[in-house]
Amino acid sequence: MDEIIEKIKQIEEIQRRRRESDALADYNTGERVHLKQLAFHKCLKRNRWVFGGNRSGKTECGAVETVWLARGAHPYRENRKNVFGWVVSLSMQVQRDVAQQKVLHYLRPDWIEDIVMQSGRKDSPEHGIVDQIIVKNVFGGTSVIGFKSCDQGREKFQGSSLDFVWFDEEPPREIYEECVMRLLDREGEIFGTMTPLKGLTFLYDEIYLNPKRDPEIWYEFMEWADNPFLSEREIAHLQNTMDETTLQARRYGRFCTRAGLVYPEFDESVHVIPPFPLPPEWQDVISIDPGLKNPLSAHWYAVDYDGNVYVAAEHYAAGEDVDFHARALFDISEKLGWKRDGAGRLRALIDPAAGQRTLASAKSVSELFYERGILVDTNVNKDVFSGIMQVKSYLNPKNDLPDLYIFESCVNMIREFKSYFWGSGESPVKRDDHAMDELRYYLMTRPRPARPPMEKSPIRKDKDRRIRQLKRR
Repeated sequence: MDEIIEKIKQIEEIQRRRRESDALADYNTGERVHLKQLAFHKCLKRNRWVFGGNRSGKTECGAVETVWLARGAHPYRENRKNVFGWVVSLSMQVQRDVAQQKVLHYLRPDWIEDIVMQSGRKDSPEHGIVDQIIVKNVFGGTSVIGFKSCDQGREKFQGSSLDFVWFDEEPPREIYEECVMRLLDREGEIFGTMTPLKGLTFLYDEIYLNPKRDPEIWYEFMEWADNPFLSEREIAHLQNTMDETTLQARRYGRFCTRAGLVYPEFDESVHVIPPFPLPPEWQDVISIDPGLKNPLSAHWYAVDYDGNVYVAAEHYAAGEDVDFHARALFDISEKLGWKRDGAGRLRALIDPAAGQRTLASAKSVSELFYERGILVDTNVNKDVFSGIMQVKSYLNPKNDLPDLYIFESCVNMIREFKSYFWGSGESPVKRDDHAMDELRYYLMTRPRPARPPMEKSPIRKDKDRRIRQLKRR
């Protein structure tokens, strides 16, 4: 019996030592992973990014994802045999000190078939520059993790067919575009982990704003507070040494010019929620910013019993006539079950300029909409400054929750929130602001009565709980 017990102890000790040397097993059990890292790994989109502050855990995401894919052992994705992927760093030195080091950290030695070096010795690869790591795949055969650096130039990124590319920090546009082409025939995937220190680059436009509404694009922001393994004292010390712009990038992973946004209060994780059926009694009115050559923006607004506003649907199109827009407004209203008057007409707010006639037309835009069954009210307040203040008051959380929620299907309004910047003086830049204009028209029709502080009712507490559940889905 003593012999058996001793044997069991020896086996347990071997397993403990092996586990201590297996960083991936430690990560996979959740002992060294936080919630936003898990969200990244579970995402099934083919172009996904982490915009993270320094030490937020973003690089761990990329390294673990790389090893899982190469091993054919990803716990959340369909795995492949004989995978070929690249890890792309800004320079060879950064590759050696960051991405290469992380990948080697998560690769157990017995998983490595061979290492091909650009410089240095393969028996101590952490001190040299790795060209490729040949990894044993769990389905048999081998996978290849290749290492590239942007300073090699675009030509070095041509010719290969890839299953994945991990960008460790933001690449130049030409490198990114070349890597996209390398993924085409294998239907591969891109993932990137970066701290956005370069301002409004092409990734801000293509990934963060996503103007083409590519359904395969996904991103999240990751900050120091998301990483439970960072010291609170160290966080406080670092925060006190940085100016606001630097802090936004290095702590929160936000793009550096965020201070120029008209609505820095807007937070997708707070204000954007999944659609849900709205009670008919919440339905209020449609608001329109008209355009023919420029986009016409229209949104459907609802208000609950506590005065919270919900942007429930959108119509956003350019280069179309009033007939087209009127049909679209009726079609969307039909799908929503939106209320009409006794004659079957819709009610809407619209820019006062729509009531003006021009030499080119005998009828105003508002009259044209009226003839098509849409009762447009031009009596709206267009004052930009007070309108912006009104929107800000709805965005700012009260009792930990804001008073404005936007359904995630309203992609153009969400995009405009993220790209609405101040110009010279105290006016926003007049570009891509159509949804922002009609949002102001609507909110300016709603007075904001002062609310005395009071204990939340059971109904309010239940609603707050349900909204938080929606945001977590």
